Parts: sequence; structure tokens; C-alpha cells
Amino acid sequence: MSSKAQILKQYLASETITTAVGCYDGFTAKMVEQAGFEVALISGAAVATSLQGLPDIGLLTLTEMAEAGKRISSCVDIPVIADADNGYGNALNVRRAVMEFELGGCAAVQLEDQSSPKKCGHMDGKEVIPCIEHCRKIELAAKTRKDMLILARTDAASINGIDDAIMRVNAYASAGADFVIVDAPRTVDELKQIGEQVKAPVMVNLVEGGKTPYLPKEELQKMGFSMVCYPGVCTLSVIHTVQMILAELKNAGNTQKYKDLIGKLADHNALVNNTYYQELEKKYVHGID
Repeated sequence: MSSKAQILKQYLASETITTAVGCYDGFTAKMVEQAGFEVALISGAAVATSLQGLPDIGLLTLTEMAEAGKRISSCVDIPVIADADNGYGNALNVRRAVMEFELGGCAAVQLEDQSSPKKCGHMDGKEVIPCIEHCRKIELAAKTRKDMLILARTDAASINGIDDAIMRVNAYASAGADFVIVDAPRTVDELKQIGEQVKAPVMVNLVEGGKTPYLPKEELQKMGFSMVCYPGVCTLSVIHTVQMILAELKNAGNTQKYKDLIGKLADHNALVNNTYYQELEKKYVHGID
């Protein structure tokens, strides 16, 4: 039986583009899986928001993200990509991060070349470390992992230009990355250039309201992308929906106006497989066959 990492590797080798969807806990990961998507990605921005109500500016620790990786990977059968920001320090910190995420069952770990404090890829004010420094991080990450894949990301496109960003991800692939991402390209021409010139399986992030053109995945596949990821869709979908329903509850004293938008308790119980656990309790706690 293939491991989740090997399944992810097969997706990357396929001629058909694979879709990954961002999640931030077991609940959203299960919904991603239930909807039929092939891959879940643990968004660092989404975990920062959901866990601590913080912005994506490098405030979460390795421990917090590795714990999220373990919880999420254990509750779904699809491969999970973990966001490890810039590796939480130098190459030795990256080594430990790779070990922790692989122990947690993640199929891949994403490592970006931003300097600290890092920022969301679609924020302004980012800075990147020298290419050779990140190459060494990727090299040690690749030597450390047993089976897990390494996703190398550059944020250089908006800082040094698209040519430097493409040079960087090609260097990261040569250093041992299994697939790469140039984050936050701003034009269709830049996307085409990435698809044509990157010599490794390449992923693209599409963020609602972000800086990258929001193209259909079929068009991205024609450009040469192996995977398209929607890292913020679960987080961003919650904002207006919950605010709207809470406002109605505050003003009207009930939520009946939006009852069709709100899941039933039975929907919740089905999502978390409550019946299965009830059967286990019946047999092994109460001894009833």
C-alpha cells in the first residue's frame, strides 16, 4: 500500500492538475476530504487566525504547527501538506521541523525563503534570504526526511522580479525539493513564464482577493502547473457567513432566517463519524454485541 507521500508524488507526476485546499483543523480537513479534493494543505495563516486570532507574520511556533499537522493528518486519508513557514530558523531548525512534521504523518512540508519575521505571501514588505542559504536548508531537509516530500517556495517574485524567483525555485529543485512554488505572481504572463521555465513539478496558490490572477485550473494545467492550491478558502468563507448569522442572532434573537445555511446537528455528527464511535462504545465499554 502506497504511503500518503507516495500518493502525493503520483499526483505530481500525473498529466492532470491536482487540487489542494487549505484547512486549519480536523473539522475543515474532513470537509475538504468529504468534498472530494485530492490533497489538503495546512495553511499557516489559517492556523494563526483560528488558533490565536493572529495575522500571518511568523508568530506561530514549530510546536504549534507540528501539533496541527499531527491532528489534521491523523483524521483524514488524503495526503496533507504542512506549512512550515521559513523553517523557524536556520538549516538546523529546518532539520528538526522536517522530523517533527514527518513524525506527525504529513505527506509534505512547505519551506519558504523569507527572512524573519516572515509574512503572508500576498502581503507587502516581505524580504528573502540569499538563494544559497535556502538551498542549504532544502538540501538538509531532503537528507533528513525518510519518505515525506519537500515543497520549496520562493517569495522573491515581488521583491527581485520573476526571473530571480524562477532561478531560485530551479535551484531549490536541484538541492532536493520534490516540487516548488513561486508565490504571488501578479500577471498571466508571469504565470506562463513559471509554467514554461520551472524544471520541476510546480504548484500555484490562488487566494481570493490576493495578487495572483484567479484562473481556471484547466488553464493552469495547460500552462504546465502540476497542482493548484486554494489555501484560504475555508478561512475566508467563514468570515461573512458567520458575521451575518451572528448579527441576525443578536438582532432577532434567533437564526431561523438563515436556517438553510446552518448545518444540522446530524450533519455535524455524520462528518465526525459519530455512529462509528457509538458502536465502539456499545461493544467495548458496555460489552453489547
